[in-house]
Amino acid sequence: MSPEEILKAVRDGQLTVEAAAEALRRGRFADLGHSRVDLDRARRKGTSEVVFGEGKTAEQVASIARTLLDHQQNVLVTRLSREKAEPLLQAFPHSEYHELSRIFMIRPYPLEAVESRIAVACAGTSDFPVAEEARLTAEFFGNSVDTLYDAGVAGLHRLMADLDVLLEAKVVIVVAGMEGALPSVVGGLVQAPVIAVPTSVGYGASFGGVAALLGMLNSCASGVSVVNIDNGFGAGYLANTINRL
Repeated sequence: MSPEEILKAVRDGQLTVEAAAEALRRGRFADLGHSRVDLDRARRKGTSEVVFGEGKTAEQVASIARTLLDHQQNVLVTRLSREKAEPLLQAFPHSEYHELSRIFMIRPYPLEAVESRIAVACAGTSDFPVAEEARLTAEFFGNSVDTLYDAGVAGLHRLMADLDVLLEAKVVIVVAGMEGALPSVVGGLVQAPVIAVPTSVGYGASFGGVAALLGMLNSCASGVSVVNIDNGFGAGYLANTINRL
């Protein structure tokens, strides 16, 4: 039962106040056998459940998507391969797939836009997929996003040439691999909170992004927080939360 149905049942004497309170406390989910779709997350968190596509079949993703759409919730699927996206694009005519970031989305229901802006900066072209995952996630939730790409510390004049993009943002996402130095630089220049995203880009001693992760965790710049390696989605989601405060 939806919250509205529960309240109507109380009004009509079909449900006690105690039973209604318990139903609302438990929340709602749809049991699909392979997945239990959290239908209450939008009420609790302000955003509907996001689907992690890796490890799921196209059929499983499709059934989850239909369930969310049936309950007036937009659909965001991360880490979805082109192979799995193809049948979904045919099944959902108004869907979108972004191959670089591996993001699939269906957005029939409008979201309240936010006036303040998010900026996404990334160090190199090799970091684009993670930066794009962050950008598209933030935009999916109704944010306006400005980008500053290929602006790593090996050529700081590229960053400084478009510094206004970062200074005007309410929150800044910075994506970098190798030694992960860019978030520290940005953190020393802007007033906004900085979300650092280490990527797995780099040579052997980068250890698949661990070097960048440790560098960002040890940043001397105040106001820098760090998400997991290659977690553009997590950065975009957190940026949306901050931008809506």
